[in-house]
Amino acid sequence: MAITGVMRAGAVQIRVTEMGPALRHYKDILGLLQTAEGSDGRVYLKAWDEHDHHSVVLREAESPGMDHMGFKVSDNAALDDFERRLEDSGVTVTRIPEGQDEATGERLQFVVPTGHTIELYAEMEQVGNGMSLDNPEVWPDDLKGMKPTRFDHCLLYGDDLDGTVRLLTEVLGFHIAEQIVTPDRQTMIGAFLTAATKPHDVAFIRSPEKDRFHHASFFIESWHDIQVCADLIAKHRVPLDIGPTRHGITRGGTIYFFDPSGNRNETFCGGYIFYPDRPALTWTEDDIGRAIFYYDRKLNENFLSVTT
Repeated sequence: MAITGVMRAGAVQIRVTEMGPALRHYKDILGLLQTAEGSDGRVYLKAWDEHDHHSVVLREAESPGMDHMGFKVSDNAALDDFERRLEDSGVTVTRIPEGQDEATGERLQFVVPTGHTIELYAEMEQVGNGMSLDNPEVWPDDLKGMKPTRFDHCLLYGDDLDGTVRLLTEVLGFHIAEQIVTPDRQTMIGAFLTAATKPHDVAFIRSPEKDRFHHASFFIESWHDIQVCADLIAKHRVPLDIGPTRHGITRGGTIYFFDPSGNRNETFCGGYIFYPDRPALTWTEDDIGRAIFYYDRKLNENFLSVTT
C-alpha cells in the first residue's frame, strides 16, 4: 500500500519538571537513546529502531504535560497541500522554519478543537538504528531498559471530540479504527485514529478540559517484553498505574507507569494491521471496562482521572 499524506505519529514534546531525573527515566529505564541537546536545553531522544533523528523531545518546565504532538507526512508537496486544506477549513496554521527543532525541516503547527497543538513535518535527518543498511543484524548491542522499537501513539483528553475527529478524518485523512459510544450510540466518547496500518496513531477521549495529556506509548515486540517492563518498573520503584494486562480496544498487551514528573507512559505490544477497507469497531460505554482492560473488565480510577 502506498502511504501518502500523513504517514505516522512522528514525535512528541513532553514537559518535565526536572531534566536530570527525567533523563534517567527515559534513557536508563524506558531505554530511549539521546541524540542531541539543544542550545535551549531541550533534549532529543529516539527509540532504537527509529531511523529519524528523534521521536521524543523533553523540555524542562514548571508543570508536566505535552507541548505538542507531531505527525510525519510523505513529502513537502503533502505538507503544502495540508496547509491549504487546513486554512480552507478555517484552521489557523503557523509555518515554523527549518531548524527550530534539531534536525527537522519546516513544520506546520495548529491547534485542534480539543485544544491540543499538532504539528506536521516532512523532513527529519536520518541517523539510523545502529546497524548497517547492508546485510544488517536484527538488533544492535548495548540496548538498555525496556528497549522499545518506536514511539507508537498518544492518548489525549479534550472537550470538542467531534470537532477534532472531523478535522483529522476529513482534512488530514485519518481513519477511525475503533470508537467508544454511549449505549444509545448518539454520542462518541472516544476515538482511536490511524494514519496508515497501525490500530492507532493517536486517540482522543471526551473530557471537560481542553489540552490534557493522558500518555505517550512506546512499542515493544512481545508479551514477554511487557513482563520485562513490569520487572524493571518494580526493580527501579517506578510508579505503576496498571498492568501487565491487555486491551480489548486494539487487542494490544500493555503496562502503564509514570515518569518522575507525573507524565504517564505506556509500553504496548501486539494489535492488528489496519487497512482502509477495514470496518471501524464500536464499543459501548456500558462495556468500557472490558474495552480498556480486557482481563480485569473494570477501569482503574487513576486511568480515568490522572492527566497532565
